[in-house]
Amino acid sequence: MKTHVSEKKKEEVKELANLILKYPIIGSVNLENLPAPQLQQIRAKIRDIAFLRMAKRSLIKLAIEQAKDKKPGIEKLIDELKGMPALIFTDKDPFKLCKLLDKNKTTAPAKAGQTAPKDIVVQKGSTGFPPGPIISELSSVGLKVGVENGKVAVKEDKLLVKEGEVISEKIADVLGKLKIEPMEIGLNLIAVYDNGSIIPKSVLTINEEEYFNNITTAASESINLAIEIAYPTKELIEQLLVKAFNEAKTLALEQNIISDVVIEKMLAQAESEAKTLQAKAKIELKSEEKKEEKTEEKEAIPSAEELVQKTKEFAEGKKPPTATELVKEAEKEVPKEEKKEPEKVPSAHELAEKRK
Repeated sequence: MKTHVSEKKKEEVKELANLILKYPIIGSVNLENLPAPQLQQIRAKIRDIAFLRMAKRSLIKLAIEQAKDKKPGIEKLIDELKGMPALIFTDKDPFKLCKLLDKNKTTAPAKAGQTAPKDIVVQKGSTGFPPGPIISELSSVGLKVGVENGKVAVKEDKLLVKEGEVISEKIADVLGKLKIEPMEIGLNLIAVYDNGSIIPKSVLTINEEEYFNNITTAASESINLAIEIAYPTKELIEQLLVKAFNEAKTLALEQNIISDVVIEKMLAQAESEAKTLQAKAKIELKSEEKKEEKTEEKEAIPSAEELVQKTKEFAEGKKPPTATELVKEAEKEVPKEEKKEPEKVPSAHELAEKRK
């Protein structure tokens, strides 16, 4: 037996099908438990970016069936028609649409028979009630209670209803007395059709702060990896060159490779080691005042400053010393103190002659 469909319903299905073909982004929303005044307020707030169309579930299914040949994948949205379904149409980003709908939700007390939109937890702390029948009421739903400072208090956190579970009359009553409003009044977005794909609400709901932190962490870790493996990019080339330069300096110092960049540090290190060795060996150096003046015939020994300058010039390729000069420098020694001739002892004959 063929079901008769009125012309009015046929026209409604046709309009829905045209909207499905017209808009690139189509969302399934659940209007269950949404009071009419709040619905009108929400429709007014989203009017600039989205268009909401309500219809019976059967008519929405017929409209989707009519449009599926011209809009591949739209038939998957039939499985996302939940509760009291409606369709929302937009050409905006679906993530922005989801954010806008969530922003316009308000909280409300729970009623018996409603489905929990999220885990409902009672936090520990004072209830504000004086001791009395309230103790047994709270205990009956599994709460651990006691009296603190003359008031009934919940001793520890308690998960009363898990997401998706039906709220009982007893729990709804307790939640109401504790002024806990777990329900959300607003357009409950179930899923969105976008370019052949169905995106569920769980994907569209983004914690922006957490998302930003994840991007920052990923960027930081990628930079560290690129520097570690020396992967050159325009953004990192300066850091890579600095890293290479510092590593080259460290290698030159460890292997005693002379260059103009490290020569001063090498000489300073050598001087420090020499002083340490001198202190350990208890070697006392003569002061300059006690040294004898050098003779004109002997070549003067170069000072420490002159040696540093010569080494720098050698490292820079200026005036390289010849082999003869190097040998000559090596053979130089600090002039030794001249030995005094021992005084001649007079003989007995000479002493006798002097006495005459």
